[in-house]
Amino acid sequence: MLAKVFSCAVVGLDGVLVEVEVDVGQGIPGIVVVGLPDAAVRESQDRVRAAIRNSGGRFPIGRVTVNLAPADLKKAGPTYDLPIALGILLASNQVPPSAQLDDALVAGELSLDGVVRHIPGIISMISTAAAKGLHRAFVPAVDAPEAALVSDVEIIPVRTLADVVNHLTGEAPIAPHSPDSTTPDSLYTGIDFSEVKGQEHVKRGLEIAASGAHNALLSGPPGSGKTMLARALPSILPPMTVPESLEVTKIYSVRGLLPPETPLLRERPFRAPHHTTSYVGLVGGGSWPRPGEISLAHRGVLFLDELPEFGATKLEGLRQPLEDRSVTLARAAGTLNFPSNFTMIAAMNPCPCGYYGDPRRACTCAASAVGRYQKR
Repeated sequence: MLAKVFSCAVVGLDGVLVEVEVDVGQGIPGIVVVGLPDAAVRESQDRVRAAIRNSGGRFPIGRVTVNLAPADLKKAGPTYDLPIALGILLASNQVPPSAQLDDALVAGELSLDGVVRHIPGIISMISTAAAKGLHRAFVPAVDAPEAALVSDVEIIPVRTLADVVNHLTGEAPIAPHSPDSTTPDSLYTGIDFSEVKGQEHVKRGLEIAASGAHNALLSGPPGSGKTMLARALPSILPPMTVPESLEVTKIYSVRGLLPPETPLLRERPFRAPHHTTSYVGLVGGGSWPRPGEISLAHRGVLFLDELPEFGATKLEGLRQPLEDRSVTLARAAGTLNFPSNFTMIAAMNPCPCGYYGDPRRACTCAASAVGRYQKR
């Protein structure tokens, strides 16, 4: 018997609808997954087999074929565990055919005991479901608050595989998740700008940078407060609007950095990568491109401490994102565009020892060394 369940893949920051087709037929017992799966998807057959048995179900005896369509799109991650398990149960008549899933999106990772675990990128998946006309979504219970940020889709929080089966059979219906209608205030938990004493000319410059979304370079000896001033800058930036919060939340969700207790990020991001960060970590990339630090700083502040230590290649890689407010990454697997609308604050010492021009401490660097350092 053939069964079909809709799931979703995340490409960049956007979702692509994936149709999970499951066929249970005669032949040598086993399960095969086709449709360009990666190692995590191929390993799902073992997780699904154990989850079905430990949830009180019966894994069918026969040849189980799972096709993830479209077949030319790479499938990665454990997102397809739950839809594969439901497809097997539907195809083997353990869930009645009357339990229609034609209007539902299903996504979730399964543990061996049938518990449904968190998956990244859930907000991108639900946005795709809404755009494709799907009205329901079965998602991990821990991800339900994030999924509920997208309207027009009924979110059904799932804790175990057995709960889904009982819901579809009508034995124990699951109540849809009710989103919180109150909008929390943006509470900045970092250094407040009002706590900085002195450095009035620097504070005035940062106020101008904040009001006009300008970039700034702070140069001075060690201990003059460059890092503290940069970390205090987000406290005087205007609060993010709801669309801006959704943009930032989607990026962090795809990267798996969204805190479970914070479904919607209301605080402007502050990213301070170390100068040893790789080019891919800073700009983004990889065999299957992922957003880097400049995208994680979208709608916020990117702080580059010890700017001359970053290297020419990394700094040149920031030129196009600073101009276009987005970064385009072209790889053999495809071309993706990530937003990177951030305010860059850089800090540097005036020389290698840091005390060039300091009235209280003499500089020990040669004039040629100071020139080379500042030319970086």
